[in-house]
Amino acid sequence: MALGKDYATQECSIARALEVVGERWTLLVVRDALYGVRRYNDFLVHLGIPRAVLAARLQTLTAEGILHKRRYQQSPPRDEYVVTDRGIALWPTLRSLGLWGREHFGEVQLRYFRHVTCGTELGPYGECPACRSVVPVADVLVEPGPGLDPDPADPVSRALLKPKLLLEPLVIESA
Repeated sequence: MALGKDYATQECSIARALEVVGERWTLLVVRDALYGVRRYNDFLVHLGIPRAVLAARLQTLTAEGILHKRRYQQSPPRDEYVVTDRGIALWPTLRSLGLWGREHFGEVQLRYFRHVTCGTELGPYGECPACRSVVPVADVLVEPGPGLDPDPADPVSRALLKPKLLLEPLVIESA
């Protein structure tokens, strides 16, 4: 029996969510957008994703209101993709999935996520153990961990070696 292409017969909120974010690459695009990646070519270079796949994922994420497409240059026309509140709401899912992956696949910590106010590393649900509160995504500082390549080839990975706030646009330095 062939595997269906959707979850139309499922009465389940997880199935409905997977219709939007369950395709390969989609959550990695959202992750990068939360890290501040906004431009098509930067997603392309950092993820190593085929162009057609990236275009399709960005189109779906925009249509579903997870990303907002915004023109940043008129001539030639160029757009960037900004995370919406609906996309920001995926942060706890991505945080949990990352922790699960590290725990079950024995990865060395790639990034630290800290509360920018006090510097405390976030708990598994995005909470600050010191302040005893859930930290808003815009107040999460991302810092490189010991598992990251200290000399990556692509400019997006190099830019992500510097501490930065989530959602803050990533600054890519020209070579």
